[in-house]
Amino acid sequence: MIRRGFIDLQVNGYLGVDFTAPSLRPEDIRRASDSLAKAGTVGYCATLITAPLDIYQRNLPLIAKAMEEPGNRGRLLGIHLEGPYLSVKEGARGAHQAVWMRRPDTEEFDRLQDWAGGNIRILTLAPELEGGLKLIRHVAERHPTRVSLGHHLATREEIVQSIAAGASLVTHLGNGCPNLLPRHENIIAHQLAADALTAGVITDGNHLPEDFIRIVIKCKGPGRMFVVSDSAPIAGLKPGLYTNMGIKVHLSDTGRIEQLTTPYLAGSGCTMAECMRHLRSLGLLSDDELWRVGFENPLGILGISPADLAMDELPEFRW
Repeated sequence: MIRRGFIDLQVNGYLGVDFTAPSLRPEDIRRASDSLAKAGTVGYCATLITAPLDIYQRNLPLIAKAMEEPGNRGRLLGIHLEGPYLSVKEGARGAHQAVWMRRPDTEEFDRLQDWAGGNIRILTLAPELEGGLKLIRHVAERHPTRVSLGHHLATREEIVQSIAAGASLVTHLGNGCPNLLPRHENIIAHQLAADALTAGVITDGNHLPEDFIRIVIKCKGPGRMFVVSDSAPIAGLKPGLYTNMGIKVHLSDTGRIEQLTTPYLAGSGCTMAECMRHLRSLGLLSDDELWRVGFENPLGILGISPADLAMDELPEFRW
């Protein structure tokens, strides 16, 4: 198979297009799909972060409809809902707005999925919240959606219970958590040790140090990990000061997006190809393993065949 680019399961936006924005238009989605394809992302999940319900009611059907339109079909592969069922606690919530976070609710998720036309393919939630395990079980049993643990402070036992209920992924392991963690009751260690969880990692050179990536590879292996960009709406723009996801941030020339008022990052300014190039530069994986974590594994998570992608008109990807 000719390799033409990568699959990104976590794209918050790109080149000024914000999938959670109340002003999102169909032409914005098409522009994002075109721009991402040219940058080496041949398939992606549009990610909506924590927001008021009226944003979901507006944008979920808009994105679902766009998935079937020329230019998006075979590129825009689904929706990743990152929130609103996340931990409001400092460190865990990251750049998400606590005021819009909600208690997990099965009937509410059914409504969200209905607005999305069944296209919510990944749901990130904090399993320790009241109703969290019930929602995981409900989603796993009734929806074509993978449940991912993220922005949480779950204990080891709660993570074990989440897996038993149907959770199978981890959203950007090593991020969306406090900067300091206990030695033993440690959410990173518990998720690394859980063989049933396949871990997403942001390998942009800003979110995770090399040693952490090395540990993930040793614990998970190339079969149980996948790379994401977590690209923010300002990714691809010139360095400078921006308002990103409602927060004042600084975008550096390396793609690092720093919040001005906290020590936490607010997404990435890098594309999937840039993340893959950084990972390749570390020399930790062979070329075949790199394609596995950047293309094959994400497609497998979505249950999509390479034949379903719109890649024929794209040139072969060059490192």
